[in-house]
Amino acid sequence: MRGLLGFHLDTSTPHGGRPCCQGPAACVSLQKTAVILCLLLCSTSLSPTRGQTKIPLETVKLWADTFGRDLYNTVTKYSGSLLLQKKYKDVEPSLNIMEVDGLELVKKFSEDMEAMLRRKVEAVKNLVEAAEEADLNHEFNESLVFNYYNSVLINEKDENGDYVELGAEFVLESNAHFSNLMVNTSISSVQLPTNVYNKDPDILNGVYMSEALNPVFVENFQRDPTLTWQYFGSSTGFFRIYPGIKWTPDENGVIAFDCRNRGWYIQAATSPKDIVIVVDTSGSMKGLRMTIAKHTISTILDTLGENDFVNIIAYSDYIHYVEPCFKGTLVQADRDNREHFKQLVDELMVKGVGIVNPALTEAFQILKQFQEARQGSLCNQAIMLITDGAVEDYKPVFEKYNWPDRKIRVFTYLIGREVTFADRMKWIACNNKGYYTQISTLADAQENVMEYLHVLSRPMVINHDHDITWTEAYMDSKLLTSQAQNLMLLTTVAMPVFSKKNETRSHGILLGVVGSDVALRELMKLAPRYKYREGKKLKPKPNYNSVDLSEVEWEDQAETLRTAMINGETGSLSMDVKVPLDKGKRVLFLTNDYFFTDISDTPFSLGVVLSRGHGEYILLGNTSAEDGLHDLLHPDLTLASDWIYCITDIDPDHRKLGQLEAMVRFLTGQDPDLECDEELVREVLLDAVVTAPMEAYWTALALNASDESKQAVDMAFLGTRAGLLRSSLFVGSEKVSDKKFLTPEDEDSVFTMDHFPLWYRQAAEQPAGSFVFNLRSAEGPEGPSQPMVVTASTAVAVTVDKKTAIAAGRSCPVIAGGPCLRLARATELDCFIIDNNGFILVSERPQEMGRFLGELDGALMTQLLSMGVFSQVTMYDYQAMCKPSGHHHSAARSLVSVSVIQTFPPPANPKTPLLTLTRKLLLEWSAWGSWLADSGAEAHKHKKQDALQPCDTEYPVFVHQTAVQETNGIIECGTCQKMFVMQQIPSSNLLLLVTDPTCDCSIFPPVLQEATEVKYILPTSRICRMRSQKLRRRPDSCHAFHPEENAQECGGTADTSASLPMLLLPLCAWVLPLQLLQ
Repeated sequence: MRGLLGFHLDTSTPHGGRPCCQGPAACVSLQKTAVILCLLLCSTSLSPTRGQTKIPLETVKLWADTFGRDLYNTVTKYSGSLLLQKKYKDVEPSLNIMEVDGLELVKKFSEDMEAMLRRKVEAVKNLVEAAEEADLNHEFNESLVFNYYNSVLINEKDENGDYVELGAEFVLESNAHFSNLMVNTSISSVQLPTNVYNKDPDILNGVYMSEALNPVFVENFQRDPTLTWQYFGSSTGFFRIYPGIKWTPDENGVIAFDCRNRGWYIQAATSPKDIVIVVDTSGSMKGLRMTIAKHTISTILDTLGENDFVNIIAYSDYIHYVEPCFKGTLVQADRDNREHFKQLVDELMVKGVGIVNPALTEAFQILKQFQEARQGSLCNQAIMLITDGAVEDYKPVFEKYNWPDRKIRVFTYLIGREVTFADRMKWIACNNKGYYTQISTLADAQENVMEYLHVLSRPMVINHDHDITWTEAYMDSKLLTSQAQNLMLLTTVAMPVFSKKNETRSHGILLGVVGSDVALRELMKLAPRYKYREGKKLKPKPNYNSVDLSEVEWEDQAETLRTAMINGETGSLSMDVKVPLDKGKRVLFLTNDYFFTDISDTPFSLGVVLSRGHGEYILLGNTSAEDGLHDLLHPDLTLASDWIYCITDIDPDHRKLGQLEAMVRFLTGQDPDLECDEELVREVLLDAVVTAPMEAYWTALALNASDESKQAVDMAFLGTRAGLLRSSLFVGSEKVSDKKFLTPEDEDSVFTMDHFPLWYRQAAEQPAGSFVFNLRSAEGPEGPSQPMVVTASTAVAVTVDKKTAIAAGRSCPVIAGGPCLRLARATELDCFIIDNNGFILVSERPQEMGRFLGELDGALMTQLLSMGVFSQVTMYDYQAMCKPSGHHHSAARSLVSVSVIQTFPPPANPKTPLLTLTRKLLLEWSAWGSWLADSGAEAHKHKKQDALQPCDTEYPVFVHQTAVQETNGIIECGTCQKMFVMQQIPSSNLLLLVTDPTCDCSIFPPVLQEATEVKYILPTSRICRMRSQKLRRRPDSCHAFHPEENAQECGGTADTSASLPMLLLPLCAWVLPLQLLQ
């Protein structure tokens, strides 16, 4: 297929009135048919029989055929579909239909992406070298005085009009490359969290040293203009970001962002880890101590990521898992699980006496079992002990499970100001290669928890292993007070920065992490849309960062595709799939061919999906540049705005060029340096020439049309697979019924980077020449007062050598009125026109238009389902968000949907051709890029009762069985019978339904198209499913221990060789009044 045609019909009616003919202008198009049907109906004898109205089958068939013939004549006339079909037929001898080689295509895309990502890695390596060299040449100066550009204070003035300290003038300009944010591309700026003193000697020395990165930032950007944010996150807490920006505190004046908590920092600074958090919930922990303990756990959870595994055990005089479903195992520390743990920890209660040995034993056993079973991270293992003291003889536990190898580190956190148990807590940490800290206040938690990351990073630092880390994909949410939220999928490449000074080698000092964001949209540009059409919908959610390929391509029950992509294999497979359309109201049944390969030197795999049939063909012609240019410049022609016909985002001189302007410069040879996709340009030129006559055709129609006709059709438009769009108005722009249609505001109606228009997709899957009708609200939410618009679209196909491709999609909006206008008044019959998914396009009652038939007449829909006229297709959404169980969830749906395609153990999409990035895909909401995540987790703690939660849902879609073109029946409704007749309307996806409304069938419940949460056998079984260990690709390297590591740097100065009995305190210490321990 090559493209599609269509037009719009306005269904607006007088406010509060019936859709009847309002003067001669109203009875045209479909309304003209209404008059014919009305006459036919009035002349038909419909005599009542036993309280019911007889509906002659032949009469209804005549109505449907007459209506269908008039409707077809109207839409073919205004769309010009027959003319366009002829124009493509005329050039058929010179056309060539090329079959897409999916495997070669995905390999080509992979090679291009590999080259692009390699440039990002080189930029990050330059930053690492510069930072380490700067540190090597820097001598620490305790009394250093140094002014730097503080991101919060820049451009701030005091009451005297003078710049505040660290707040000098900092030039900021809007930059389209950085999402139109105000930035300074000449220099970086420095951000610090509120709890880090901006003049601390460690901060000043680190900021001073890292000034050496400024010229490297600029050089990297000049060398690769596709680079976005570059940054250095220091282990002391400051964050240097390029280009420089102004950072705005939250409404409370707080800067909560700490770079050391970001996934890119944690993954680059440490190897993967298995963590068991053991928390004391005995009576002595009540009050502030328990509050601090909960905050400490939350802070530890924030330092975990996609490659880590975790569980939490609480103990008093017995042990219990905070999530019973996770008993005896570790679960992946993705955002969903971390947030779930935080909710449960918030609910912990204190009671009883603390006995730590059973809890430590349980923790050691879990870690040992996972290691032996080759599960979890297969790298670092650690226990985090959080308590206000311990009195037992726990040495036997360590002797049995951890000594002498000490492969499991133990980190201890003493809660509260009491130091009675400090020595024994230090002893535990120091004798198990861990670290001891005391946390007396909530403010202490952040810095003290960070110490464990420094310990785990030592082996890597001592070895100077600069592992390249690619994060999972996540959602970047750029939030500004003056701008709406804008979403972008990102991944980050990061590398650790070490101290290379000889005197610090055994200490393993991590200076920080450098990183750079890569917008996956940039990767998508390397996979041209016209090559493969589109893929499934990926739905990012605020608290659900992991979207597995199996949750999107859920027909892959054996996970064959998932396993192959995670293993980095190259190959292909086919699947029959069901693709949801129009926000789940409709469905397409397709056979997809999946082609996949890995992207070398990255943890990603790439997949491309082609739909069988026209989805695997491209139509090419031999149009000259001269002929094409003439027709390309017609005012009615536009190109898909974010498709890449020519590369304009690298050379600064090209960035201001639109795609059409760039193509013209390329074709005329005005700019030899301009690089364009020659195959796509050839497609566009062919389409421009062949579709050029449509402009004159539509213009003639508009000039010759009567006022009556102008009220029937607003506009006509066509789209081609090459992203070319032509449109023509038959009314003044101020009278267009749907002003958003075919504008960027209505993404579903235009060609975008992520999908083809809805009208194109639907028509492409229907027989060429037949029309697909859709009813939509013109503007705003649907309601009786809103004008309703019917879009009619059809595919124009071209066949060469027995291969058929879509040539164009034609569509037009038309006025929906017609056969049912006066039916009820004349005959006491009800009449509906519904589409092939059961939605009402025409009814005598305007408030019913656009609604699902089963919602209004459950009896009739139930009967049509039982007779096989319609079938119910169950669809699943494993990416849904639902209200908590205490709330009504019948309409639970996912919050957002972003058409992109990626896949990992997290990814990708709805079906026709899809691009899939795999092996790592984790969705996370953040702000300012990969380097700044939003504070949604904090808000979540306080609003958990109202927050939506991840869930699985199922929802029905109803589809007309085309083999049943006509039927009739009687519905038994208790004391009466209801007759109905259904007839297919020719050359369309419409059905005519005539029913007897005099019989009350309200005893039948409505048939609803609502999503319902999938309820498993156990109330928490969805949570239990999270524990399953799916196949996943682990990082290539692990740095767990190093022989030169100084394990005695463990947070305390106690003599760790002292015998344990000497450290024990009398058990009577526990008998102190509880009020003294608060």
